[in-house]
This record gives sequence, structure tokens and C-alpha cells, in this order.
Amino acid sequence: MASETLTISQNRDAPRRLQPAVWGALLLWWALVALMVVVPDKPQGFAAPRFVNQTHELFAGFALLLTLLAIALGLFPRVALLAPLKRGGPWLIALALLVGAWETVTGKLALLPAPFFAPPRALVEAYATDWPRLLDSVLNSLRLLAFGFIYGSVVGFITGVAIGWSRSLGYWVHPVLRFLGPVPSTALLPLSLYFFPSSFSAAVFLIALATWFPVTVLTWSGVSSVDTRYYDVARTLGANSLFLVLRVAVPAALPHLFVGLFMGLGASFSVLVAAEMMGVKSGLGWYLQWAQGWAAYANMYAALIVMALLFSSLISLLFLIRDRLLSWQRSAVKW
Repeated sequence: MASETLTISQNRDAPRRLQPAVWGALLLWWALVALMVVVPDKPQGFAAPRFVNQTHELFAGFALLLTLLAIALGLFPRVALLAPLKRGGPWLIALALLVGAWETVTGKLALLPAPFFAPPRALVEAYATDWPRLLDSVLNSLRLLAFGFIYGSVVGFITGVAIGWSRSLGYWVHPVLRFLGPVPSTALLPLSLYFFPSSFSAAVFLIALATWFPVTVLTWSGVSSVDTRYYDVARTLGANSLFLVLRVAVPAALPHLFVGLFMGLGASFSVLVAAEMMGVKSGLGWYLQWAQGWAAYANMYAALIVMALLFSSLISLLFLIRDRLLSWQRSAVKW
């Protein structure tokens, strides 16, 4: 009973222990705003810096929002919507320190050479002035990734189920899988550009190939590892071969399938960027190469941030679907 009382008191004191991190983050973000507004920038180049005031307003708005959330957290520490703020307090502190150091060594002291390292306002300028091209690149990358990933996943799933169920088919497909699977898809880029009618279709093929290998291997592993007693019970109840595949083998292989989809999605990101850099006329990979060619490094960093957020969100969406379908196996792979 005493231990339970101690645990309850510790849980009640948890929000109070976490609040100092939030308040520390709040103070650091307002200090960052003061650094940007009060300390003048060191002149660089011949053109006057742009979007300085807009950058100050953006960071001040974020600091004000953080202030309101911190006040709400102090008044209502048990509100579930404020839980991410309590957990993210240390990260908010680290982010404020990082941005402050970035602003200091670039805009205030100019210790890093321009234009390779630009201050935060350069990112704001890149998003504000070049958002149509960046948005078009994001949409084209999503379109290319969707075609390649869906095709590779479907073909990989069918191939994995087929060779996992049929030993005779696995006899012929398995050596091909072991021979071609480990070869990086980007190594086949010259051949794909020759055999396919357009760079877009060649990029779709490479992304599908990068997705196909892990999905095939993991699906095959899942189907072949199903306990034979499940099949015996289903046959006793009158199940035919099609029922055994669709209602026994495939559901049992779903955990392995989602691991393969996770690995295939990660591989498809790398192939997507490489293919867009070498053949496709629009996309995030093309945008990175274009920005580097014009020495627009702020635009390149802006595209990298968008790319990181986009790819991380897609993987999070995949795991959300996995958790809905396999709620009994949430602890298998963490993200």
C-alpha cells in the first residue's frame, strides 16, 4: 500500500518535474528572438539582406505560441493535448541552442563562408520566393514514389507468396532473387534509361526494383514460416488451396510483410533522389541538383528539410497503418 501511494505521488509530481524544461525552452526562444532583433548582422556581399523582418516575426510568433502553451501547461498539467510539450521540452531547448549558434556564426559573426552557409532568414527567403517550384517538385516526387513503391510492393508481395507457397516455383525464382536482389538499383540506371521510353518510366522501374527485393524476401520468409498445424486444421474443415493461401498464409505473413514494406520504402527514397538527379526533369532530387548548380545553397537546405519531413511522415503513416492492422504486434518494430 505504501509503495502504491509513493507511485501515485510520483506520478502527480511528474508534470512539475517536467515543467522546468519547458520554461527553460521558453526563455531560450525569447533570448533567440532578442539575439536576432537586437544584435545587428555583419554585412556580407553587396545586396541588402531580404526577409529579415519576416524572419523576426516568425520566430517571435513561435516564441509567443510556446509562451501560451507553457502557461496552459502550468494551469492544466493533466490535459492530454499538452503532453507532447512536456515530453519535447529538452528538444525545444536543444533546437533553440542550435538555431542560436547557427544565427551567431552565420548572420552575426559571419564565421562561415557565404553562400555555402546562410543564416536562418535565407531559409525563410527560399520558402517565400521559391515555394511554387519546391511544391511542384514535392508533388512530382510523390507521384514518382507512389508509382514505383506501389508497383514494387504488389509484385514483391505476389512473388513472395508464390515462392513461399510453391517449392517448385521457389526453385527457379530463388537463385534469380539472390543474384539480382543485392545489386543496387541505381547501378541499373544506364540500362533502364536505354530500355524504357522515358526517364520517368525508368525511374519508376528502379524504385519498384528497390522495393521489390525486401518485400519479396520478407513476404517469402513470413509465408514459409507459418506453422503447418494451421494448414492441417483448415484442411480438416474443408479448406482448399486458395483459402489456405488467402486466409491462412497471407494473414500470418503480414508482420513480415510490413517489415519488408518499411525496408522497401527506405530504399525507394534513396533511389528516388538518385534517379531524379540524373534523369527526371522535376522532383526533390532534381531540385537539389538545380540549387547546387546555381549556388542557391539556402534553397538546397530548404529542400533537404522538406525531404526529411516528407519521408519521415510517409514512414510514420506506414507504421500507423501497421499498428491499426496488427494491433497485437505493436512492439515488433519501433519508429
